[in-house]
Amino acid sequence: MRAAFERFGLLINDRIVRTPVGIASMAGIVDAPYVLERAGHIGFAFIGGYSIDAPTLAAAKAVASGGDRKEFLYEDPVEELKTQIAKMEKSDVVLGINLRGSSPDAFSVLARALGDTVVYEIDAHCRQPAMVAAGCGEYYLKHPDKLVAVVRALKEEGVTVSVKIRIGVAEDDRALAWVLWKAGADILHIDLMDAGSAKLRQIRNSCPLLIIANNSITTFDRMREMLSHGADLVSVARQSDERTLAGLDAAITRYADEEGWYNSPKQLCRGGDIRALTFCCMPVKECPLIPTLARIGLPREDYIRMKLEAVRGTPLEHGSQTCFGSLAWCCKNSSPCMFRNMTLKQHGISTKEYMRLKRELSETIMSRVFV
Repeated sequence: MRAAFERFGLLINDRIVRTPVGIASMAGIVDAPYVLERAGHIGFAFIGGYSIDAPTLAAAKAVASGGDRKEFLYEDPVEELKTQIAKMEKSDVVLGINLRGSSPDAFSVLARALGDTVVYEIDAHCRQPAMVAAGCGEYYLKHPDKLVAVVRALKEEGVTVSVKIRIGVAEDDRALAWVLWKAGADILHIDLMDAGSAKLRQIRNSCPLLIIANNSITTFDRMREMLSHGADLVSVARQSDERTLAGLDAAITRYADEEGWYNSPKQLCRGGDIRALTFCCMPVKECPLIPTLARIGLPREDYIRMKLEAVRGTPLEHGSQTCFGSLAWCCKNSSPCMFRNMTLKQHGISTKEYMRLKRELSETIMSRVFV
């Protein structure tokens, strides 16, 4: 697992995530046995959705009675989830439980009963009319104050919290992401529907949460598109067969080993998110950097000072012959530059190490933008 952390640098619930490929919940389908069959190809999984109080249990029965959709049906949510969690104890897959509840108390009671060994995912995603009428799923996206109350209730129990949302339902997805971050959420699990990478980039620019991109991400090209626009991980649901998962896992592992930064953003001038500030030069000409700094409220002088301080004493401090005297201002390795490459060669820095260092610089920038 140490190699996995060096490769991806991912931690969820204080556990190393072996690969940024995982499984999203599907009611009545994704349980512990389903995950264990695919455990060799994933780093995390959310089982469920599981209804956890009287209104949502009744809704689950109503949905299942229609015959078109499956649901997990049981009398005692605590006992059912204890059973599922126990089955996953010996697996290195980081486990999350996708939960449908209609009140903060329902989530708090469950967290006290189950403890902090799993990630608690609030289902603000389900659009089944019975579930929405019960006060969960997309109901929360229309009533963000109630969603925030659930996040806070869970955080009071000291657990890791994910929120599963569907894009385009809330009044403003960017504002919702910011509010959830401020409320204490740890993970934002986003069903992008047909929105594409532009919407994902907007959300990444709104919060520092760990982001899981979901929906039809079944090819390496599609996965890289999501990762390069702000996602940290991707999840698969309907097409979470072993072949698809194994292909994604192998491809992203190979890419990470070759490139050094598995979810490196596009450069800002090519549509990248604000993590790409790590690749930007000094703000001396009209380009996307200037309006970006203005939008995030970072004065040019502070941006310059921040980057120079962040690289001091690191290999990125080198580069007297580069355009602005330091590798801190140099662009992504995919952009040709003889001066950058000459500096890297002179100081014995591989392009993979260069990208790893740029990732560290990006993390520093993000930590100072989102305080």
